[in-house]
Amino acid sequence: MRVLVVEDEIGIANFLQQGLEEEGYRVSICNNGREGLKLALAEEFAILLLDWNLPEFSGLQICKSIREKGINSPVIFLTARDTTEDIIKGLQAGANDYIKKPFNFNELLERMKVQLRGKEAPQRLVLGSLEVLPGSRQAFVKGEEIHLTQKEFELLSYLLERKGEVCSRSKIIEDVWDIHFDYETGVIDVYVNALRKKLGEAAAFLKTVRGIGYMIQK
Repeated sequence: MRVLVVEDEIGIANFLQQGLEEEGYRVSICNNGREGLKLALAEEFAILLLDWNLPEFSGLQICKSIREKGINSPVIFLTARDTTEDIIKGLQAGANDYIKKPFNFNELLERMKVQLRGKEAPQRLVLGSLEVLPGSRQAFVKGEEIHLTQKEFELLSYLLERKGEVCSRSKIIEDVWDIHFDYETGVIDVYVNALRKKLGEAAAFLKTVRGIGYMIQK
């Protein structure tokens, strides 16, 4: 699950990145408000953690801007600004929660889980003739069900959730196989080849990125 952290204090940003990645999140860091807004508008994140006082664009401006663009991902402010007026401004801008610095990391994790509850598994993933239903673990091509092994299904869902994004073999082995040490990533190629055979015409969506890994796109 992807998290965007926009924080100009490098020490805090690095602390959040390390802690969240240890919890299994995929973290992108920005130290500048303008760049943070650009990334928030360009890519899809499950949740955003925003500082208030940032170079060029404030966290408040980022929050207002993404809401105006129809982005509904939860936003949590992490800031030293803690007056009632500030909290109201943040909530009016579209924030979902507000945590005062310094904060307890475990409390932040619990607040994030509250906001993310029910968002972990999309109900339906669709690309052209390909449809995946994570809840029932079913996959269809042109309405016909294809029968996948558990790992084949997990790999396909993982890539579909990140359609348009290049996924490296090392990241796939970490996230799908939950292996966090040096491992022969050739196993991924075996599973991809098996998937392609079962996907039929939809296999055209599954692209090889030479020397890096795979991605799904039209």
